Amino acid sequence: MTRTFRLATADDAEELLALTLRAYAPIRELGIHFAAATADLALVQKNIHNHACYVLEEDGQIQATVSLRMPWGPQPGPFGLPHIWWFAVDPAISKKGIGSALLTWVEEVIVRDTLKAPAVSLGTAEEHPWLSAIYERRGYVRAGEANLGRGHTTIYFRKELQTPLP
Repeated sequence: MTRTFRLATADDAEELLALTLRAYAPIRELGIHFAAATADLALVQKNIHNHACYVLEEDGQIQATVSLRMPWGPQPGPFGLPHIWWFAVDPAISKKGIGSALLTWVEEVIVRDTLKAPAVSLGTAEEHPWLSAIYERRGYVRAGEANLGRGHTTIYFRKELQTPLP
């Protein structure tokens, strides 16, 4: 088994769309309006182009994806930090640590060690029954909320990232 972390390319768009729609099926069933839940190919292509969209592959198959919206990009997060967005894990392999591995890699290797950012943020719907608890267990702390006009309250979280000393 070969695990690879990498930036997504335009060639990944169709596979990412299929993965995202499978992963976000429970979100659609809850009636929560996340952009990824009803994405089409054009939106996936726009995400890959406008943001740092990462994938975790095993043996050449994409199993998870997460994007970072940058403070200087077209959709900055609320705190002037890299903002985690559009996180999806193939539901066929959920509960095996794949999503956690990708998030840890993005938090540590990309945000902390490459971008040298002191923290990272993310947002989720207050109405979602389990996501807030998952992020809090990962060390995220509630840092604000907003009504963005999508039919739910967005809760923002922030996680401090300590840079290891040499």
